[in-house]
Amino acid sequence: MDIKVKEDIDNMSYESMFALRRFAASGHPYFQRGEVSDYFEKLMKKKEKLISHEERVAISKRVGWGS
Repeated sequence: MDIKVKEDIDNMSYESMFALRRFAASGHPYFQRGEVSDYFEKLMKKKEKLISHEERVAISKRVGWGS
């Protein structure tokens, strides 16, 4: 995995990861099967465990579903 990609993922908040996963265009490189997508999902799950259920719900509502 490219170091820049790993750093970008590492620096994302749970909310920004959630929004990207919800709205990324089909074919986004972070979600293609492989090392990057595996790393993204692993880190997102780790960050998710650090926040409460209530905060996850609030994030989902803030991110919304777009227009």
